[in-house]
Amino acid sequence: KRGGLKKKQPPAAWKADYPIIRRLRAGRDAPVDSVGCERLADPRASQADFEWQCLVAAMLSSQTKDQTNAEAMLALRAYGNTIHRIARAPVQRLDGLICKVGFHRVKANNLKAAANLILKRFGGRVPRTVEGLLALPGVGPKMAYLTLHSAFNQQDGLCIDTHVHRIANVLGWLRPRTKTPEDTRLALEAWLPKRHWGDINVCLVGLGQMQQQASHKLIDKCLQGRSPATALRLAARLGLRLRAGWHA
Repeated sequence: KRGGLKKKQPPAAWKADYPIIRRLRAGRDAPVDSVGCERLADPRASQADFEWQCLVAAMLSSQTKDQTNAEAMLALRAYGNTIHRIARAPVQRLDGLICKVGFHRVKANNLKAAANLILKRFGGRVPRTVEGLLALPGVGPKMAYLTLHSAFNQQDGLCIDTHVHRIANVLGWLRPRTKTPEDTRLALEAWLPKRHWGDINVCLVGLGQMQQQASHKLIDKCLQGRSPATALRLAARLGLRLRAGWHA
């Protein structure tokens, strides 16, 4: 139960599709697996700095490819990606370090403001609640849940990006279709078993990245699997064009 309500049963489409998707993603070879937000904090940093860097990676991720986000995080690491350092940094300097990410000027201002607010209101530590994270400039639900998972290994809610939102709707897991990622989060949380909350984001984001950036690799995985026809049918439902002879 969650919120006093009985959990809905997962739809048949999800039950059929998700095992196939997990097999296609077993190699963990999409960009999200090596340079996704959860991989960008410095494991050698102090716990407080590690948590901060997880938050920064999440804040920079919107409208930005994982590879570009990783480059920005490396630039910040070289500068000194700690709460105190970022709080004191000139916005122009931060903007220069993250200039390749989407909406970099806005994000530079948000990083500095978030660092100062954390120092003033939260004792210099990244808040461990959704409410606390949402109080920070530039942090929305997706970033909050992502930070809680990557920084604290907490599964308080699903992180829904555009890949997850699109795939869940295209494959017919959500009825009626949802219009926004936040609607998708609420709909999925109503029936998705909690044991999958930690892996569904990376699983579907990687699938979406492969579809967009390496569709040939995704098709190869379909053909090499134990049930090529079933996997190819799923690929076709996602919108991949299949060549003659690839029977889905």
